Amino acid sequence: MKTEANVRVRARGLLGSALAKAAAYLVMGTFTLMTVYPLFWLTMNSFKTTREFQVNMLGLPMDPTLENFRMAWEFGEFSKLFPNSFIYTIGTTALVIALSVLAGFAFAKIPRRVTKWIYGSFVVGILLTINTLMIPLFIEVTILGIYNTRLAVLLVYVGAGLPIGIYLSTEYIRGIPTALVESARIDGAGYFTIFRRIILPMAAPVATTLAILQICSTWNEFALINILVSKTELKSLPLGIFKFSSSLSTDYGKQFAALVIGMAPMLLFYVAFRKQITRGVAAGAVKG
Repeated sequence: MKTEANVRVRARGLLGSALAKAAAYLVMGTFTLMTVYPLFWLTMNSFKTTREFQVNMLGLPMDPTLENFRMAWEFGEFSKLFPNSFIYTIGTTALVIALSVLAGFAFAKIPRRVTKWIYGSFVVGILLTINTLMIPLFIEVTILGIYNTRLAVLLVYVGAGLPIGIYLSTEYIRGIPTALVESARIDGAGYFTIFRRIILPMAAPVATTLAILQICSTWNEFALINILVSKTELKSLPLGIFKFSSSLSTDYGKQFAALVIGMAPMLLFYVAFRKQITRGVAAGAVKG
């Protein structure tokens, strides 16, 4: 009797485990479908003419055409905007990571009386929204005489990225044993040497996390650069895509093609670095 009861209990446990696993896969599959299908739908319709899209919004293209991409590239002037987006994204990401990790080391491992006040002034920046900064930033760059320059865009982007970057870096570096820094100080190492040889290698996960956040936010940023530059040769890709919402608002094929062109680099970035992204997000998570 005991053997039969044990078998039944074990069978129920296996059944419950199988049902739980099936439910988990169902939920994950549903969320995956909800994420992937809009991208597939957008890409699929970018190969349709506007007339075909209006007749058949959900079906596959019957007569695929690349003309939408050619005309979107020319009308959006993407040949000028793509290099600008790369310059702004790479420059902003590199500066935010370097300054954030340096500041995080100073705030976390070099105690001074004013440290917490300076750190607090940066963290407060997380609460500020873009809408509250647009007018002051426009006035400031105009007074400084750097309106319509790449320098203005980079300075504003770096300033906008530093609050969250410094917060994440500081909290992560606080988790690194202080004994390592103290031992290096006893051996005569300076703070810069400690940062270069000890802190920087150990802070690689949080640097990866910052790179992911900054690349995505800078590549897709629209509001700030829209008020910082007016010359086409200084604009970024989102501003070029925005042109299709006015004069070509009903030409869906070209709109979808423009969106696919702007989306493609981010998808390629994720596909190429998906393992590093997963490890960086997991290892760079801030512990409470």
